[in-house]
Amino acid sequence: MKNELVIVLDFGGQYNQLVARRVRECNVYCEIYSYKTDIQKIKEMNPKGIILTGGPNSCYEADSPTYSEELFKLGIPVLGLCYGAQLMMHVLGGEVKKADVREYGKTEVVVDKTLSKVFQGVSEKTICWMSHFDYIAQTAPGFEITAHTADCPVAASENEVEKLYAIQFHPEVLHTVEGTKMINNFVKRVCKCSGDWKMDAFVENSIKEIRQKVGSGKVLCALSGGVDSSVAAVMLSKAIGNQLTCVFVDHGLLRKNEGDEVEAVFGPDGPYDLNFIRVNAQERFYDKLKGVEEPERKRKIIGEEFIRVFEEEAKKIGAVDFLVQGTIYPDVVESGLGGESAVIKSHHNVGGLPDYVDFKEIIEPLRDLFKDEVRKAGLEMGIPEHLVFRQPFPGPGLGIRIIGEVTAEKVRMVQDADAIYREEIANAGLDRSIGQYFAGLTNMRSVGVMGDERTYDYAVALRAVNTVDFMTAEAAEIPFEVLNKVMSRIINEVRGVNRVMYDLTSKPPGTIEFE
Repeated sequence: MKNELVIVLDFGGQYNQLVARRVRECNVYCEIYSYKTDIQKIKEMNPKGIILTGGPNSCYEADSPTYSEELFKLGIPVLGLCYGAQLMMHVLGGEVKKADVREYGKTEVVVDKTLSKVFQGVSEKTICWMSHFDYIAQTAPGFEITAHTADCPVAASENEVEKLYAIQFHPEVLHTVEGTKMINNFVKRVCKCSGDWKMDAFVENSIKEIRQKVGSGKVLCALSGGVDSSVAAVMLSKAIGNQLTCVFVDHGLLRKNEGDEVEAVFGPDGPYDLNFIRVNAQERFYDKLKGVEEPERKRKIIGEEFIRVFEEEAKKIGAVDFLVQGTIYPDVVESGLGGESAVIKSHHNVGGLPDYVDFKEIIEPLRDLFKDEVRKAGLEMGIPEHLVFRQPFPGPGLGIRIIGEVTAEKVRMVQDADAIYREEIANAGLDRSIGQYFAGLTNMRSVGVMGDERTYDYAVALRAVNTVDFMTAEAAEIPFEVLNKVMSRIINEVRGVNRVMYDLTSKPPGTIEFE
């Protein structure tokens, strides 16, 4: 399944996950490691290729991230991107300097050597995404320039004999029009990868591995109803059937009708062979959240109470051999376990529940997959499309989409508003083209007029963003007539709401969620 491996060495670049995803889109397995990874470990992994990411530093400064020259002498093809390209030149005897003109954004690149293995099939003039203060002033001995721009004399260079390739721009981002072609050329033409890492093989092999690992053991899964935990649960069900027990905690902070939808899929009348336990703990969560307004306190209360409820159910079941978690690869990387980029946030899946449950080992069947790959695995196993492509949903649920105190009445308002919003987005055919969209309830109340009477009710804020990696995001441009229809329906149909706003904030400086 993973006989061909390309590794990404992360130098703190914001696009490290994107690089790995682009390689995997070529059906080649790829993992991210810190630039601090020992050369001996790299040799033992025996990768077919190595990609060096971008990063925020200047490679010629004394304390900047670096790597020994030995990396470039292994006989393994190396592709340096942006900082990685500059570092390759710097280590191998070239010269990198501060640029007079900073290049940032979409830039026309002229390919000087279209017969280069990396640029085969690429247009002579192609639009690429630049982001750099420094530039390669002099290539290292043995390298020839393969591309340039108006302001950048070395947009790409290579030493074909040593299989070393340096690209100053970012082929991994979608703004680089032919970037996927370049990465495909590197992994297929240079690294000689056959590209046989396919999702059907991943699913089949994972099910076999789980079956062998579990044997006749008992397995427990905390099922949230989200994409990751649902795909993990189905994979386990296919591997071991009713040796699996799924506990679904309905904390009363789910989207409208979501608890019933999850039960319809995984409960006794659903198509899967597993033991399903639904715990209706809505009032218990509302009581704990009474009077609490601070977002982090809400998160902690919801997380801790979830663990308490789950622990109580686990005790009824007794000792289990394995605990299933829907951890996915971005969780691992963002928690600082995969690459070098700063820890973005702690994830409940990467450490959390295990302390409270009597079990021997954790199974994380999706730990190596990105979100889009999780969805492919779900479709491969026959999970309904509406479940596989459902909108991302945070662990604390609507608790962090309600600004201020959470009450049952506010939950009703945001559930109803969100259901209308999602329905109209789908009716407009936009549901697959927007990265994430939802309605939140602000803590603002304002005066309105309805039916000739004065109202003093809440304002709903609509959020919709386009994002590739969920690290950065831009507000989606939804047609005004769609927003207008959503506004009209929410104000007419949702009791307690008299104003609807659209949130234009990008990430950064904002976050995708409200709290």
